[in-house]
Amino acid sequence: AMPGSVRVAMPGAVRVAVRTLCLAALLGALGAGGTELTLELPDSAQRCFHQELESSIKFTLDYQVISGGHYDVDCYVEDPNGKTIYQETKKQYDSFSHHTEVKGVYTFCFSNEFSTFSHKIVYFDFQVGDEPPILPNMNNRVTALTQLESACVTIHEMLNAVIDSQTHYRLREAQDRSRAEELNGRVSYWSVGETLILFMVSIGQVMLLKSFFTEKRPSSGRAGT
Repeated sequence: AMPGSVRVAMPGAVRVAVRTLCLAALLGALGAGGTELTLELPDSAQRCFHQELESSIKFTLDYQVISGGHYDVDCYVEDPNGKTIYQETKKQYDSFSHHTEVKGVYTFCFSNEFSTFSHKIVYFDFQVGDEPPILPNMNNRVTALTQLESACVTIHEMLNAVIDSQTHYRLREAQDRSRAEELNGRVSYWSVGETLILFMVSIGQVMLLKSFFTEKRPSSGRAGT
């Protein structure tokens, strides 16, 4: 301890209560509203989702193609008036944030209509609104945060970073696994094709060599007198 500093010893029950309150605040903040979904998008198909939102609310759409074709998809977002506020074609992944101007049903769609034979698997995360403060009246406070409150905020930010990293690595792992399985299938089909070709060539060589050593008997005939 530093000279002149005062250390306050808290009873064990108080320390447990403080830790419990801090953990409850963190878990409550982590439960912010949002939707995560992984969907299958058949070839020449389109899937749309609808969400009713109030005005002056922020929403964020993150998406990534996990498998299928060239790992690309078309995506667009429309407001309640039918105005397109976001549109991208053949994107592997992207993120879009927007503050709503009018109240109503917002529509976001994923399209695979440009592909005639490739099924896609798409992951998206749709978040609505700002994240609530982890501590009560945190945004309206005048005084500085205590050491415990600062520690809770820091831990919460680190947990959010860990969650984002885990989601990113899970998507990367799923994408790499899909590519590895696709490559393994191609190698297997090519190996089977090579085996069949070698088998047919071997049979052809055997029959050709056999024809070289086969003695042809002259046809017998009677001479006319």
